[in-house]
Amino acid sequence: MLRDLSIKNFAIIDELSVSFSDGLNVISGETGAGKSIIIGAVSLLLGDRATAEMIRTKADSATVEALFDVSSNDSLREKIASMGFAAGNELIIRRVISRTGKNKALINGQMATLGNLSAISESLINICGQHEHQLILNNESHVDILDEFGACLPLRASYEEVYNSYQQLQAQMTKLQELRRSREEKTSLIKFQLKEIVDIDPQPAEDITLTNEKKVLVNAQKLTDNANRAYDMLYGEQNSVCEKLKEVRNSVKEIKIIDADLKLAEADIEGNFIALQEAALALRDYGKNLYFDPARLLAIDERLELIGTLKRKHGGTLESVLMKKQEMEEDLRRVFSVEEELEKLTKEEAVLKANLTQKALALSQSRAKGAAKLTQAVDNEIHALNMKHASFHVNFKKNFAADDKAAASFGPKGADEIEFYLTANVGEEPKALNKIASGGELSRIVLALKNVLSRTGSVDTVVFDEVDSGIGGATAEIVGRKLKEVSANHQVVCITHLPQIACFGGSHFRVAKEVAGGRTATTVEMLTDEQKIEEISRMLGGVDLTQTTREHAKEMITGAKKAGV
Repeated sequence: MLRDLSIKNFAIIDELSVSFSDGLNVISGETGAGKSIIIGAVSLLLGDRATAEMIRTKADSATVEALFDVSSNDSLREKIASMGFAAGNELIIRRVISRTGKNKALINGQMATLGNLSAISESLINICGQHEHQLILNNESHVDILDEFGACLPLRASYEEVYNSYQQLQAQMTKLQELRRSREEKTSLIKFQLKEIVDIDPQPAEDITLTNEKKVLVNAQKLTDNANRAYDMLYGEQNSVCEKLKEVRNSVKEIKIIDADLKLAEADIEGNFIALQEAALALRDYGKNLYFDPARLLAIDERLELIGTLKRKHGGTLESVLMKKQEMEEDLRRVFSVEEELEKLTKEEAVLKANLTQKALALSQSRAKGAAKLTQAVDNEIHALNMKHASFHVNFKKNFAADDKAAASFGPKGADEIEFYLTANVGEEPKALNKIASGGELSRIVLALKNVLSRTGSVDTVVFDEVDSGIGGATAEIVGRKLKEVSANHQVVCITHLPQIACFGGSHFRVAKEVAGGRTATTVEMLTDEQKIEEISRMLGGVDLTQTTREHAKEMITGAKKAGV
């Protein structure tokens, strides 16, 4: 719980220190004295954003520091230790705001982040002010309140785990379905283009082969003439090269018989003779096989035109045509793989959907039990808060459907839409809180809920700011009693303007605004018993205090003590 609070150069606060006690701590003072500034300073310790405008005029920085006793909060100490901070029976949080923008947050002397502060504050302190009223009016927060009260959070966490998996699966399926649709739009074009290539069935380098064949066909006569002439010169005519070489061979043979020292091998000459003879025969056969075939030439031209059409459509070369064919075949294979993946995910979806529905149903059933208990508990509280004819309702709208599409209507917090309703007067239909509750009624409902939730919550300190909005008289006294009752389980800090509430305080602080040296400053003073009587007298009677108002204040304080709350 909050033990000590120190504030320096924050807003109109020059420097002050406050030590709070167990039970109910009351803070009072004139309007504008700076009571809410103290709450704003505490909010900084809980992770709220800081701005340079918060720094007191002419100061370079502002500091807010608090000492908390956490000796009885084992789970909080464990959380602090798990975050890497020194953990003991005391917790010191410090915020420093600088005009240079170099703000600091420290936990037990170690540098911390705003996220660290927010995580710790969940178990440390709860400020119930105008924001809390807005929270109660916002129906989206009602399911959180119910789940906390009804101990449904473990079931909700289990549901959320499956829900997140289901959402991820749905996102995968949506992506694949979009991919399938986009590909299906292209599939007909892909199939048409692929069929054209498959029907023509071009082979690697076929265009080069056909071009060479066409060149031969077109020049068939010229090639035949050259082949025949070369054959005749080598072998076919009189005095041919082969015939002359045969004579050379015979002459060398005669020389070798007489002079063996001739460095010329007969085998070399014989080899050349055989090679020229084979070349001549090849030329003869080549020339015989050459002929002009108009039909074949036409077929080649037609084939080259088909291949040329493909080349013009798909990159300009036959290699790019064949690569495009491979890409289109791969695209079609992907379409088929998408179908297979979707089929697999559809089966997984059915299993997840059944599991999600089961967990949503279990969560809904747990909430129904919690709602019945919450309704009874809040009814008891608001009746005690002088709303005798009012009744509280937890309205359920279930999104369960009979068909297999039930999971489509589930949300991250389950299948229930929860909203709190109130019947303020006899004979009226229940209506949503934001459509019926007056300021005074809303303040009491907030207090009622806080009192109910405080019995199950783990927060050590509850701060009430403006809890007395719209109430007075006997109702204010009842609210004071309830605040005292809440303080039996938690440390309570309450800012109030009403003496009927202030008289129940175990510790009473007065906030005042003073002007000294041309500067305005806020001060906080813990009141003695006599000072408490004076302050409550002021709250009762205004500026001019009389003995009557003082006696009345004493009676109120005595009555609060005798109430035994």
